Amino acid sequence: MGRGNDTRTSEFVLLGLTEEPALQPLIFGLFLSMYLITVLGNLLIILAVSSDSHLHTPMYFFLSNLSLVDICFTSTTIPKMLWNIQIQSKVITYEGCITQMYFFLLFAGLDVFLLTVMAYDRFVAICHPLHYTVIMNPRLCGLLILVSWIVCILNSLLESLVLPPPHGPGNLTGFSGFLLLGLSEKSELQPLIFGLFLSMYLITVLGNMLIILAVSSDSHLHTPMYFFLSNLSLVDICFTSTTVPKMLWNIQTQSKVITYEGCITQMYFFIFFAGLDDFLLAVMAYDRYVAICHPLHYMVIMNSRLCGLLVLMSWIMSALNSLVQTLIVLQLSFCTDFEIPHYFCEIKQMVQLACSDTSLNTMVMYFVAVLLGGGPLVGIIYSYSKIVSSICGIPSAQGKYKAFSTCVSHLSVVSLFYGTFLGVYLSSAATQSSYSNGTASVMYTVVTPMLNPFIYSLRNNDIKRALKRLVGMAAVKVLIVLGLKKYT
Repeated sequence: MGRGNDTRTSEFVLLGLTEEPALQPLIFGLFLSMYLITVLGNLLIILAVSSDSHLHTPMYFFLSNLSLVDICFTSTTIPKMLWNIQIQSKVITYEGCITQMYFFLLFAGLDVFLLTVMAYDRFVAICHPLHYTVIMNPRLCGLLILVSWIVCILNSLLESLVLPPPHGPGNLTGFSGFLLLGLSEKSELQPLIFGLFLSMYLITVLGNMLIILAVSSDSHLHTPMYFFLSNLSLVDICFTSTTVPKMLWNIQTQSKVITYEGCITQMYFFIFFAGLDDFLLAVMAYDRYVAICHPLHYMVIMNSRLCGLLVLMSWIMSALNSLVQTLIVLQLSFCTDFEIPHYFCEIKQMVQLACSDTSLNTMVMYFVAVLLGGGPLVGIIYSYSKIVSSICGIPSAQGKYKAFSTCVSHLSVVSLFYGTFLGVYLSSAATQSSYSNGTASVMYTVVTPMLNPFIYSLRNNDIKRALKRLVGMAAVKVLIVLGLKKYT
């Protein structure tokens, strides 16, 4: 936001429970003891549940999750309090305060959700004892935990983002937001761009929704591979929805404005879903590696619990990454230039517009690109090197073709995603044209999510059969509804 002669709020003062110096040692000892008991007690429960196979039941699964959340919940507040007492300081930075508040809301919400889930578990165990293991299956248990995490992450994020930025607006009262310049400023091209992007967006949403419905409605597709595929389709819908609707709205209303809060929110979810795409493609590569290199142990290794855990970890890692990158952007000052030469709030463009020090942002962006971008890519390359080696050991040509055919769709999606993504950033290093970079980024933000359903459905007979069955069922229901209307 524009900040000229602004007053800078860089830290807060935590007054604690009391300002009496004589009571500080007592408070320190009391809270340190309670914190150590909390951590040790909950760790013992987690270790007991994980080490004893008799405790591998839904009730103790939820209990171990609650113990982990309780450790994290207490750790968001007590260590900072103890540190402040120890060094006789009451200061907490703005970044530290926002981070502490985010995780406090996250783990407090998780505690509430987990207690509710555990109440539901007891309800099923007591009211439906004969169907308990069928209802509370590993997939439902993992789904309940995943939904709890997702809802709590979104809630704490929204509550954190509605806070004002750390610097006061100063004398700049006319600032209303940033300007998204889009792909072109030529007015005669706007209807064409609107129609093209609206078509691609509808195809993306419809195609990926059909994949999700096909997988969920066909019991033959309730396997790890299609579980990950349906997650990828959901993420692709969300990924495209973070940028395209706002672009279409701006073209329709002939406006280029996006508010500061809207820009930060869009940037957060763009980083979040881009990271999820990255992680899910790596997880799917690992799934194919196990299926081809260890076929006899595939169902044992890729069990429901591991699949749920891999997806959960992908969501958590992506949420933390986007949170960190968003929080450090919140510390930037924007003085005079509010024009973003792009059709969405890309973090790189935001950092370039800032008039304050951006060295930390640049360092974090490169670190994340290497660790969270390069890490999954290395995992994918390693998995496929093992897959190729295993396929080469198959004696028959038909066996080689059958094994490789299960990887073709995923390999095509990986090549398309990473090829376009790396192409954009390599071209941005070679050219200074922001409009060219914006046009090139359309490939991985819009085109790739649109093509993924076609890649998986055109080369996959199982998906084709499920889609035909789904369309057939829908047609029958439509005919029944029309018939009922005719006779009423």
